[in-house]
Amino acid sequence: MKDDLLKCLSVLQNGGLILYPTDTVWGIGCDATNTEAIEKIYALKGRKSSKALITLVATDVMLERTVVDMPPIAWDLIDAATSPLTIIYDRVKGISDTAISEDGTCGIRLTEDTFCKQLIQRFGKPIISTSANQSGEPTAMTFSEIDQHILKGVDFVVNFRQNENNKKTASNIIKLQNNGAIKIIR
Repeated sequence: MKDDLLKCLSVLQNGGLILYPTDTVWGIGCDATNTEAIEKIYALKGRKSSKALITLVATDVMLERTVVDMPPIAWDLIDAATSPLTIIYDRVKGISDTAISEDGTCGIRLTEDTFCKQLIQRFGKPIISTSANQSGEPTAMTFSEIDQHILKGVDFVVNFRQNENNKKTASNIIKLQNNGAIKIIR
């Protein structure tokens, strides 16, 4: 795992794309502050840039630094979640506009995955996490289901956990407005 972390850090710092295991499905990732890297993800997936991407953070402090006017209920939702939870917040800062929805909202997940936490903490910034599939295609639930186009389109593929066969699912997603209103998306 250590070698994978070091290689990922180098790729992220140089504006590249990684394919890595998350607390949900395998993800394509990059520096969430790097517009050019995010545009590479949209191109690789064949996805319209009008569809926002999920951002991962490693700590409560990083989450609070990223969300403008953090709604207090968010902490209750995060604490109560029994599976990975992505929350769409009204306003964020420190993330490229390319990863933010046209209405200014952004989906962020406080990851509990050991590999992701270590990677993000060492990197010191949030990273993008979008499913490792082309837009419109089914989500790959295991590493072995990832299309060759995706595998060849990233700068580094993490070796850690490639042999796991337990199928994971995408995160639950809710939209949380600063006034406390909650909408279940997935």
